[in-house]
Amino acid sequence: MSRSSAVTSAVIVLTVALATGCSSPPGARGAAGSVESGSTDAADTSELEEFYEQELAFGPCTDYATTEADAKLFGETPVECADLTVPLDYDDPAGRSIEVAVARAEATGERTGSLVVNPGGPASPGTSFAATITKLPGYARIGKNFDIVGFDMRGTGASQPTVDCLSDEERDDAALVATWFFGGETWEEGEPARVAEQCAEGSGGADVISHLGTRDTVQDMDVLRAVLGDDQLNFLGASYGTRLGAVYADTFPERVRSMVLDGGIDPSLGIEERLVQQFAGFQSAFDAMAEACAEAETCPLGTDPAQASSRFQDLVRPLIASPAATAGDRTLSYRDAVEAMLFGLYSPENWEFLIDGLTEVEKGRGDSLLAVRDVAHQRQSDGSYSPFLEAAFATHCNDKERQSAQEETAMRARMLEAAPFMDDGRDLTARDSCEGWPAEPSLDYPYLDDVGDLPRTLVVSVTGDPSAPYEGSTALAEALGADHLTVEGVQHGAVYVAGNTCVDDAVNDYLLDLTPLPDGLDCTL
Repeated sequence: MSRSSAVTSAVIVLTVALATGCSSPPGARGAAGSVESGSTDAADTSELEEFYEQELAFGPCTDYATTEADAKLFGETPVECADLTVPLDYDDPAGRSIEVAVARAEATGERTGSLVVNPGGPASPGTSFAATITKLPGYARIGKNFDIVGFDMRGTGASQPTVDCLSDEERDDAALVATWFFGGETWEEGEPARVAEQCAEGSGGADVISHLGTRDTVQDMDVLRAVLGDDQLNFLGASYGTRLGAVYADTFPERVRSMVLDGGIDPSLGIEERLVQQFAGFQSAFDAMAEACAEAETCPLGTDPAQASSRFQDLVRPLIASPAATAGDRTLSYRDAVEAMLFGLYSPENWEFLIDGLTEVEKGRGDSLLAVRDVAHQRQSDGSYSPFLEAAFATHCNDKERQSAQEETAMRARMLEAAPFMDDGRDLTARDSCEGWPAEPSLDYPYLDDVGDLPRTLVVSVTGDPSAPYEGSTALAEALGADHLTVEGVQHGAVYVAGNTCVDDAVNDYLLDLTPLPDGLDCTL
């Protein structure tokens, strides 16, 4: 495929997965507590009445675009935007309030409710995800009766204030890479505390970055449900969005009408088992790509798929000492190349572009892989970055368990053992990148207990999902007592974005009419 089509594909895949830039300054448009599992009456207090009874003033989305891609998307789709006001701390609703950006595409026919969507990330903007859905084949049917509503999680996208931890120059220098998910870089002692302090300074205060976790966002979702005029929530969550859905179902089970969770996370696993499982999924996707590549004699990974991991490291390890040149004034580092490969594995549509990029690296060039890395990080043409990955970091630190350096090092060793294509062979000493965070994690693991009287839900999982391995979705479906749609393929997520009629029809039947999944139904991408 051409470079432009491959990068566009990567944008769509990353938006749905993990993970879609000029970040908006805090307070640019508007003024700027945890709920225990099963606290279904937490939002009924009179102290929250002003939030639950507010009216959204929808209008053009021009000022809500935080990336160049979003600006174009908002201009091409029938979405309108508004700000939802919520408490920063639900335990102190009379205190500081913040704004959550909301986008809505109104139903094209007779409206029966809203479908709230979240693309994962965490912290990938939901406003652009809602707009993207209106351009996909599955929308024609679901969009007749449902308003499609996306929101930018607190701290990211057009929500205010937004997380700002590092300068664009620091981002270029990989000062904030995806270490909290994927390992590989070592932070020196004191570095996590320095980054946390810088996050607080750039984001509006330590109180802001202390309230960016899943439980706070779940409360925001319930306020949004009520403000949209829905007695019960209809929700589509992908990747990390499945955690949002699961915690919402556990917190407000009687307020769920329908829920589709695509590419699920096992709610019973602690941080180590979650990441080892995820790394094994990335290795499986890498192996599938290597097998397809091996059919060509010119494959840069060689013609023996069993040797592809070591061949990949042979290609990229020299970048540790000598980064590859590009057409601009930047270079492709070892870390850039590994991240490009990692994120590109989210969809087979990107494989050809990755292979071309590795062929370039063989010749001493890094242009294509740097382009993939920049798409993943939402780097804009002027060199600025969206707040997406920094907000993902903040959300992660509000959710994850804390570990000692010894525990982190042991975990990262297991992660690289599960994904040898990412192992650079160097001695690894790791540190918990959240150890300096000003708040304790708000989630306990496992985070699903007895979910109570939950209506029928639907979990969708791809057998070869690189980022959310199939066994994780299976465990999520069992925990929720959900219908489980198995989709044969190698891709992260399948609902709507895959353009698969089998998947979309089953999902639309369920969302529109609460139709149970037919016995024995499987789909193939």
